Amino acid sequence: MDNKKSYQFSHAMCRKPSRSITDGLRALNVGDPNYDLFCQQHQHYVAALRETGASIIELVANESYPDSVFIEDAALCIAGVAIVLRPGAPSRFGEAANLMPELQKVFRKVVTLSGQGYVDGGDVLVTETDVFIGLSARTNQQGFDELASIVETLGYNAKKINTPTDVLHFKTDCGLLDDTTIFASSRLASTGCFNGYKVIESSDQEIAAANLIRFNDTVFISSGYPDTKRLLEDHGYKVRCIDTTEAAKVDGGLSCMSLRFTP
Repeated sequence: MDNKKSYQFSHAMCRKPSRSITDGLRALNVGDPNYDLFCQQHQHYVAALRETGASIIELVANESYPDSVFIEDAALCIAGVAIVLRPGAPSRFGEAANLMPELQKVFRKVVTLSGQGYVDGGDVLVTETDVFIGLSARTNQQGFDELASIVETLGYNAKKINTPTDVLHFKTDCGLLDDTTIFASSRLASTGCFNGYKVIESSDQEIAAANLIRFNDTVFISSGYPDTKRLLEDHGYKVRCIDTTEAAKVDGGLSCMSLRFTP
């Protein structure tokens, strides 16, 4: 089988949760995450990624940035290049610069956005040929223009999507299953943004399961969504469930907690 650069990876980079995670951003206040339980769930997540055969780089917790466990928002790793992003929430403005030295240890080429636009990695979905970039409360037009100019030099098509207003991040409602198939909520799929791809839709009762990741031969979904697990298995995917209850309390999910790449 040919290597699929959009979901077959040799490495992942994760950052341990900080005790300051209780100050993390959230759209709805459903209570603070339990730090000890979050750490336990995060370790299970890291172990599950490692069991796919990947090497995992674990960074120490950063107490200065409560949301820094959601490492994906600060960078995009694509085609052997690390692109340092600019997360759009004021409390996260310094995260990307803090992460850059760690990326420089791994990647031969690290680039940054050239202007003052904002892009959260949670708004970016990469396939074999396309980079979907969702405009949202955290990603703006200027950020899209800057990132698009970079990924296009790497041979990708940049596709701008207007994320539905009730969706925090583009990837809150979608995830890549393979080189031709995307899993998405009906509210996102109904926009037609994935024309040309096969789309498997989540049930309206399990929309939160749409934030999944394909990592090597396994599709990871959050625990508690049995219909989604059964649906994906019926389509022939190997599925593993990971408990993400504490991350969810601060608007986090499976894709947020790792950078996945082959340097």
